[in-house]
Amino acid sequence: MIDNRDSIFPKNDTKLIGHLCDRRFGIGGDGLILLENDGSTDFRMVYYNSDGNESTMCGNGGRCIVAFAKQLGIIDNETEFIAVDGRHHATIAEDGTVSLHMKNVNTVSVYENYVFLDTGSPHHVEIVDDLQDMDVKAIGSSIRYSGLYGDKGSNVNFVAPSGGDNFSVRTYERGVEDETLSCGTGVTAVAIAMKVLGNTEADEVTLKTPGGNLKVSFVQEGKQFKEVYLTGPAKFVFNGSVEW
Repeated sequence: MIDNRDSIFPKNDTKLIGHLCDRRFGIGGDGLILLENDGSTDFRMVYYNSDGNESTMCGNGGRCIVAFAKQLGIIDNETEFIAVDGRHHATIAEDGTVSLHMKNVNTVSVYENYVFLDTGSPHHVEIVDDLQDMDVKAIGSSIRYSGLYGDKGSNVNFVAPSGGDNFSVRTYERGVEDETLSCGTGVTAVAIAMKVLGNTEADEVTLKTPGGNLKVSFVQEGKQFKEVYLTGPAKFVFNGSVEW
């Protein structure tokens, strides 16, 4: 994440963004986020996938940029910011947990073996029996590049019930073109999909990812989902400077 309020970052340099995200020759990351000034909210979030291209909404990135904004002194414990999919409200608890208001979900498409919905980014959700042992990169890639989703593709989430209103999730992310340890818009999609499929009656679901646990809550009104919140920790790791 980069503080770009002074517009110092070369936003159109996809090669630079890809280099910075490279885990061997750069800093390393699943994506790059710029925090910028905005005239009507506290700040603007601009998100790039690790391939260097600007992308759709990143839920976990949204939670992290809220924590970043607080660290920079831009906000206190509550904020409203703008992202590619519109305005987001968020709060930060004393223990560092960030709760991010996601976009409403108006359409959930249910097919024989999977569910498709857009939670700020497009997501394919599929229940599997062998979640822990499956090759998420290979199988996810085959779905992402299949004829289902055309040139733009889709993120792909594999799900297994883990007791009660808890579900384990592994996600293949387009733009990263690999499995990531956690995907915020992905677990949001999974929670809503599980509700639609009748695999949970709860309005708050716990999602267990390789990167940690997240909670998703929502209010269902007919086929529409409102007041969707993604909640989990955002931990500061390190800071530094880079020249380009």
